[in-house]
Amino acid sequence: METLTAVVRSEYFPAGAVLVGVVLFWTIGVLGGLSWLSGGQPPLAILTWMIFIYGVVVLSPLAGIWAAVDLVRRWCRNRQARQQQPGTADVESL
Repeated sequence: METLTAVVRSEYFPAGAVLVGVVLFWTIGVLGGLSWLSGGQPPLAILTWMIFIYGVVVLSPLAGIWAAVDLVRRWCRNRQARQQQPGTADVESL
């Protein structure tokens, strides 16, 4: 339970969760997520679903790019802060 709490409280969690959500959305879409449209749904329900999906398709790449940039930015900032601390050896430099 402590590990889960540490992960959720991590500064990387929000951007990581968004990135996982975007990848999951596109994976479901590639694997046949639009098969819902082939059923006998009312036209208004199909139109509403298509407008929602269109919005997600347009916004999800932007959210994914934003999350990936945020993760890299935080990682680089933390790595630089670790290197600037006196008396700590960087594992990567060994």
